[in-house]
Amino acid sequence: MVGSNAELIRNFEKTINNAEVKESPLNWCSVTLSEVLKRDKRLEASVFDVEAKKARDLIIHGRYNYVPLLGENGLIQTASYPGRFKRIYCDRINGEPFYLPSQMTDIYPKPDKYISSLTKCNIDDLRLKENTLLLTRSGTIGNMSLVSRTILNKVFSDDVIRVTFKNIEDLGYTYAFLKSKVGNIVLKTNGYGSVITHLEPEHLAETPIPNPPQMLKMKVHENVMESFKLRDESNALIDMATDLLINELNLPSIEEFELDLIDESKKIQSFNVKLSEMSCRLDASYHVPIVDAIVKHLTKNAEEITTIGDSKISKDVVLPGRFKRVYVDEEYGVKFIGGKEVSQLDPSSEKYLSRIAHKKQLEGALGIKPYSILTPARGSLGNVTLPSEHFYSWAISDNMMQILSNKEFCGYVYIFLNSEYGKALIQRFTYGGVVDALEPFHIKEVQLPLLRNKDVQKQINDLALEANSKRYEAYKLEQQALKIIDNEVICSK
Repeated sequence: MVGSNAELIRNFEKTINNAEVKESPLNWCSVTLSEVLKRDKRLEASVFDVEAKKARDLIIHGRYNYVPLLGENGLIQTASYPGRFKRIYCDRINGEPFYLPSQMTDIYPKPDKYISSLTKCNIDDLRLKENTLLLTRSGTIGNMSLVSRTILNKVFSDDVIRVTFKNIEDLGYTYAFLKSKVGNIVLKTNGYGSVITHLEPEHLAETPIPNPPQMLKMKVHENVMESFKLRDESNALIDMATDLLINELNLPSIEEFELDLIDESKKIQSFNVKLSEMSCRLDASYHVPIVDAIVKHLTKNAEEITTIGDSKISKDVVLPGRFKRVYVDEEYGVKFIGGKEVSQLDPSSEKYLSRIAHKKQLEGALGIKPYSILTPARGSLGNVTLPSEHFYSWAISDNMMQILSNKEFCGYVYIFLNSEYGKALIQRFTYGGVVDALEPFHIKEVQLPLLRNKDVQKQINDLALEANSKRYEAYKLEQQALKIIDNEVICSK
């Protein structure tokens, strides 16, 4: 025992001695007396964000002249958002899909809310127009996206600023600049470095942006637009695969299923559950009639009904255990993403786990594995993500589970679970009082239909994997655009 401990200590000391730790420079900046007076004569460093001031200095004293985003000499033609209004929500049948700012950065946003025609506003004013840059103005400010084919004409919240440009190449160029680290800091702060709590169109007049030659702008713009084109193509492939699944299983809309209710005239659903079907669960949400109706329909139309835990479908379903997180700077760590961020092409997380402190965990349940499917274990349950190749070097939160699916079923499993039918089958296992939760053994029990036509099943699988490949290519193109911004626009000397 003593010898074993001594060996552990020697190995630890060896690791520490061999670790390369660069000296962290002291952050500093100069502040004029006028700036101090305008900030109520406060001298705390926190009042004058060093990174924000450095970011602005990079733009103002950079290689290229700069212009304000909004103004007579600016790049923006219009920047506005619809007027505020009281929202009236309703069900899917009677309402229009309504998207929130938090969904703006999703690769394929799905509506959770539906707005009624009784709402006192002009719905058409909320619809997104082409060639528009979108910015969140409250909550988490400064998130951005472009209006792609996927969200064109969709109804988005008034909390999203709509921005159009005088020249088309400035659309992709401005998106890439504001998404870069320097550009995003400049967008979120005022001239003194203070973080803006709410972003308004007039703040864009205070945001400087380099004004390089048109050819360089066009180079960035084309990369960005091609990236969004590939995202649209991947979404179209997902839709195609979903349609194949629905047609092969003869699935009606989820509202059209006939439910086995005691009295359909009552607003509150009431139904019988046999003692043999209780499965030791007394919560009504586990026994909802829609789940029984879906399973009954699948049984009639599929070759067989198996489960996610079937060894031919997946190797395992894993959930990282809770652990004390060691956060480090980006250069020393691995990006750490949560449930909301996995739905984005380039997760916005700024948290990085130490590669050294979490080495074994990253090799295990924390590291995102090829052909895995991610789904939340806490919070908003039922959503699934098929991570692209660039996710494989990142880590997931201990509130996320990984379905380690087999390659020949990975895409097919994702398409089914991503459908409204698969989501209902996942959510039936929900437990918990304050916070909804799921465990790996619940996911293993989720039922999965296998098709009679194996060629169609393989086609669905291949379409999903092709869509995922396009998303990886889209990510690389966007990163290439950001690299041009960093190396040839902002940092060029």
